[in-house]
Amino acid sequence: MNVSLCPELQVVINQGRRRNLLMGPSLQKLLEIGGAPFVSKDTEFAIPILDRFGGIGASLDHVLRQKDGFFCFESALRVFPSVTVESSWGIDEWNSRDLWKADYRGLADDVLCFAEELFGRQFVIADGKVGVLEAETGEVDTVAYSLEEWASKILLDYNQMTGYGIAHEWQHKYGPLHARHRLMAKTPFILGGDYSVANLASTDSLQMMKTLGNLAYQIHDLPEGTRVELKVL
Repeated sequence: MNVSLCPELQVVINQGRRRNLLMGPSLQKLLEIGGAPFVSKDTEFAIPILDRFGGIGASLDHVLRQKDGFFCFESALRVFPSVTVESSWGIDEWNSRDLWKADYRGLADDVLCFAEELFGRQFVIADGKVGVLEAETGEVDTVAYSLEEWASKILLDYNQMTGYGIAHEWQHKYGPLHARHRLMAKTPFILGGDYSVANLASTDSLQMMKTLGNLAYQIHDLPEGTRVELKVL
């Protein structure tokens, strides 16, 4: 037997289904354990660039409307807010080619960075999937096929995915990490540097990405063992 619903009830049901598609339990959990939003929830915003990224872009828009940018796992993970504020670059400005992407000389042009981990690796939307841009090499690897799947992987392995353990150790020794800083390897990991507190320095995230962009461009497609020069800007 077919049961017809009144139009008003059907709208409510459809809205509920859409919310469930945009944000599952893993994304909801990430929001719950994340810190205070970078931007007040009362602030109206629009991020037109997200319209170009299909369902993942729509999910990200929904997440930012619930909490407009935040830290998680003792600042190891940053989800960029809709606009630039004192404590964080905004998603639109951070993805401007004139900010740091130019230093990657094409390696980072076709991705949308929406979050970053402790060492500057960028979580990105690329080719309809969620990937990670390796800051030291410019390579992009797929990690998930939806924002919900990405969040579930973060929650299952937050130490490996965000650098939480080292973030905790470094801040226990030196104090809270500056809001706009990440930890940069003094000897880059790709050049044999250790994942240790002794090899890390608190560095402005923009300066770090520009420096690592220069490194990534130099080593892109080079055979192993080739000599490179790291230029600290």
